Amino acid sequence: MPTYICTVLTNRLSPEQKARIAREITRVHNQVTGAATYFAQVIFQEVAVGNYFIGGKPLADDQIFLHGQIRAGRSAIDRKRLLLSLHQVVAESSGAQSSSVWVYLVELPARDMIEYGHVLPEPGDEAQWFDALPEQDRRWMERSSR
Repeated sequence: MPTYICTVLTNRLSPEQKARIAREITRVHNQVTGAATYFAQVIFQEVAVGNYFIGGKPLADDQIFLHGQIRAGRSAIDRKRLLLSLHQVVAESSGAQSSSVWVYLVELPARDMIEYGHVLPEPGDEAQWFDALPEQDRRWMERSSR
């Protein structure tokens, strides 16, 4: 469901920082939305110096950009809580200043996404959806969360 792409300059984050950021994003998303952890994807996209621009100029300062695509249907309160929590954990896990971390959330209708071979459920319908899946698919998903 959620896919988070973290864009940074090449070598800005250590493997340990990436792992911590991925764990924290997954934890926060699960905590705020209730969505199972096996849906959370975190992808790191490293950009070479000279290929990242802000205001038409090459990036001169520290910058971490987190772009999250999440299922539509969450309340404004939950989206704000998610946004603020993601910002905090990325800043803390990376050692970046708060002003250097930008977070965007984009909502997609569940009907426009397929994961694990199945169209996704509406928020709140996850348990019913999961129970109706073939046993093999349920086991695969549960394995992914370990």
